Amino acid sequence: MKKLKTGDGSWTFLNDTFKETYHSISGAEEEAFKKYAAPCKIKELAKKGVIRILDICFGIGYNTAATLDVALKENPDCKIEVVGLEADEEILKKIILMKTRFKNYGLLQEMVESNYELKHRNVHMKIIVGDARETVKHLKGEFDVCFFDPFSPARHPEMWSEEFLKDVGERIRRGGILATYSCATMVRINLVRAGFDVRDGPIVGRRSPATVAEKVY
Repeated sequence: MKKLKTGDGSWTFLNDTFKETYHSISGAEEEAFKKYAAPCKIKELAKKGVIRILDICFGIGYNTAATLDVALKENPDCKIEVVGLEADEEILKKIILMKTRFKNYGLLQEMVESNYELKHRNVHMKIIVGDARETVKHLKGEFDVCFFDPFSPARHPEMWSEEFLKDVGERIRRGGILATYSCATMVRINLVRAGFDVRDGPIVGRRSPATVAEKVY
């Protein structure tokens, strides 16, 4: 698994199986803030005092790390629960070795070292290792936010299927937000079929927009 430096000076990895990077080469840390934390309205949710996050294809955890930074800066007492789904333990082990500019990345490192679960003051995080298409079916309760970050529909189409997105949608509360980097037509169609209202997300590092989907039913 090759380590690559991205445009903002942060690092990502190239997956050997899918031949894709885990984050945008234009800027891995920038992508986490602009494509995930910002459009999911983390700052606004933090003001309410409680956030429940589902991070699908957790990878090296940048999307969650960006969210912790934004939420805890806005409200240090905000109760944050993160459930991460990830199939590849090799990438999870990389978290321990990473040096990032995220202020709260150390919590992710502690979580990995503690067998993928951490309770620290008002933050509770855990990673469930396995195929997300199966593990998602066993989750309880509803989430406010979903970071949906598999490899591309071209490389990993089963992760973008209508069936899986419906299973994901059933775990998102009405009014909750799912953010993903892909704007592929079939992805958006499947999101609509899963009960989401879809709109363009931010353009970061490429010509096409990301996708932001709000759960409407």
